[in-house]
Amino acid sequence: MAPFRRGKTGPRDRSTISRAASTGSKGHRGGWRGTSTPRTAPRNTFRTSRVQDLVDRPGSPERTPETDSSGSESDDPVSHDESSGSDEVHERSYSVLLQTLNPKLSHDEPRKKRRKLTSDALPTPIQDTATEDPDALVDVEDDEESSEEGSADGSDMVTSKQDSFTRHFADRDEDQILLKIQAVERNQWTVEKTAASSSWSSTFRRPTASGKAPDDEPNSIGVPNLKLKPKLESCAKALLSDTDDLTTQVAASMFNYRDILYSARTLDNADTLRTLTSLHILNHISRTRDRVLRNNAKLSKSSDGEDLEVRDQGFTRPKVLVLLPTRQSCVKMVAAMISVDKPDQQENSKRFEQSYANVDDELSLDKPEDFKDLFGGNDDDMFRLGLKFSRRTVKFFSQFYGSDIIFASPLGLRTVLGGVGNKKADYDFLSSIEIVVLDQSEALLMQNWEHVEYIFDHLNLQPKEAHGCDFSRVRSWYLDGHGKHLRQTILTSSFNFPALNKLYTQSMLNIAGKVKYNRVHKGAIMDLAMSVKQTFSRFDFTDPTSEPDDRFDYFSTAVLPSLTKESSRSNVSGQQGILIFMPLYADFVRVRNHLAASSSTQHLSFGSVSEYTPVKDVARARSHFLSGRHSMLLYTERAHHFRRYRLKGVSRIIFYGLPENPLFYREIVSGFLDSRLSDSNANRRHTSVRCLFSKLDLLKVERIVGSQRYLSLLSDHGDTFDFV
Repeated sequence: MAPFRRGKTGPRDRSTISRAASTGSKGHRGGWRGTSTPRTAPRNTFRTSRVQDLVDRPGSPERTPETDSSGSESDDPVSHDESSGSDEVHERSYSVLLQTLNPKLSHDEPRKKRRKLTSDALPTPIQDTATEDPDALVDVEDDEESSEEGSADGSDMVTSKQDSFTRHFADRDEDQILLKIQAVERNQWTVEKTAASSSWSSTFRRPTASGKAPDDEPNSIGVPNLKLKPKLESCAKALLSDTDDLTTQVAASMFNYRDILYSARTLDNADTLRTLTSLHILNHISRTRDRVLRNNAKLSKSSDGEDLEVRDQGFTRPKVLVLLPTRQSCVKMVAAMISVDKPDQQENSKRFEQSYANVDDELSLDKPEDFKDLFGGNDDDMFRLGLKFSRRTVKFFSQFYGSDIIFASPLGLRTVLGGVGNKKADYDFLSSIEIVVLDQSEALLMQNWEHVEYIFDHLNLQPKEAHGCDFSRVRSWYLDGHGKHLRQTILTSSFNFPALNKLYTQSMLNIAGKVKYNRVHKGAIMDLAMSVKQTFSRFDFTDPTSEPDDRFDYFSTAVLPSLTKESSRSNVSGQQGILIFMPLYADFVRVRNHLAASSSTQHLSFGSVSEYTPVKDVARARSHFLSGRHSMLLYTERAHHFRRYRLKGVSRIIFYGLPENPLFYREIVSGFLDSRLSDSNANRRHTSVRCLFSKLDLLKVERIVGSQRYLSLLSDHGDTFDFV
């Protein structure tokens, strides 16, 4: 894995990384790999209560300072108010005064009964002052939410047992859950081809329980079948009424809580995917809150002798985690949620706009559209944000334990989780995550994918502390450590790659099944704006672990000698301007050191441009390469991703490895060679492209040559294939 590259700035000293991990200071970048650590805290050490139902039975006007003056049941398992400590005291005093003015109860009227509390007095709430510290995690909750949350109104509730939320979380047969979990752990999946067309295909895998995969979840979906909250139905009708077949299939899988790997994301469907994901997330949060409200009402009306078991919560409040590459992408996702939810009030919205929405940095007009979409606006990749939703209000910058949704970049969240072996690391807020979204996964790959893996290793673990949890209401699968098997994971990307497949195989273990949507590629070689000879050379490897060594041996013995010989012929025009494209930084360092130290290349002049090269050195290397002072230039994929240089003076291109992003192949071949061919002095006979690949590059080869041709390149007897 290549070292981490943050946005468009230079590398960070590793000594500062450890400080950033421990203090969460903004601006430092980390490159260390994360591994999970065991959790040994015993479950019986949790003694506090998170949901303390203090509402008396209806009909009695009696109140005490221990009850909420608003008189409404808390609609969230974890909540807090913005009022100051003195206001809280005045409100409770005013509540006592109102109680003295109420008429006294008659002897015939029964008193309300209150549930027994674990302590004699309530803890004093700590107010959320919306400080600028982004690392604050704890939001001390009041026992009940403010009156704006309201109660469990039957007109706004969805109680049908046929809807996907109830089927996935509420009415699960524990025996059937256990059978499916065992099938997942044994890697027993029933594979179904759910759809196929000329532009995309999909594969659905569901766990095989008791030798049979029950078909209890529909593969089609419509607004009446979604069982949405009334305020979300209008958005759903507008969204799903004008969608293609692929989007309809994705919506069906998403609302049925299946895991999704969607590798057909484009600039055209990005907004639709964001809106669809936002609709699903907000519906999930609303349904969770309504179920807690309804069960609170049942508990408040139950008698002391009635044994009523309610399982409707997790260990902590956060239910959704959204990982994004930049702050601007976070702005787009939040804007989609606001447009769907349409809250009456937005707390700290101005601070959010000032911190995240930055439109002053205008990009050059000659940059490609995907570059403008990713790096336009605020391209900072170090952020984390908590959002708290109530019935009519959304609060930005809520602290993690008081949030419903956590938005973060992998680096921003990684600094909160701490390093390996850090005893003070806090990741309990990830213990009850039920939906994980990775948007623009291809951009996260160009950062540090190890942060993503580290975060997934710390999802749905048993918490080390109680955090005010009422364990009598925690769902059984959380207590048994099976939260990851009910968690939904949604991955979106412009293309598929091995690291994404690894998450799909090892971390997407949902008992509802998982779906992979793949794009049918016509091939990047078909989009070239010019005609040029392209040679694909396949090399063999002994085993996957030795593939990098075999690639280097093939390059140094079969490719480099001819390049050295041709470069030394200064009297032959067109022999200079050799560009070597390096996908991985580790390969870049290896080849650069070989060119500098090998006796066979001592007469070869070369320059290098990587993601860590200073701006002045980049300008010098480009100038020397254009003038012919340097006959060879090493160029990394991440340097192209973050900068999109338009190099001049290129006559030959050697792909040491194919790029992950197929757009880069088109930009480098068409963009770099086209400027050379437009020069009348260029000799077209010496303009060519050569690509090295192995069978491990299956996905890359498919994107470059097309889905109909790539298998022949990997399986034919020959090892050299020419395209013109």
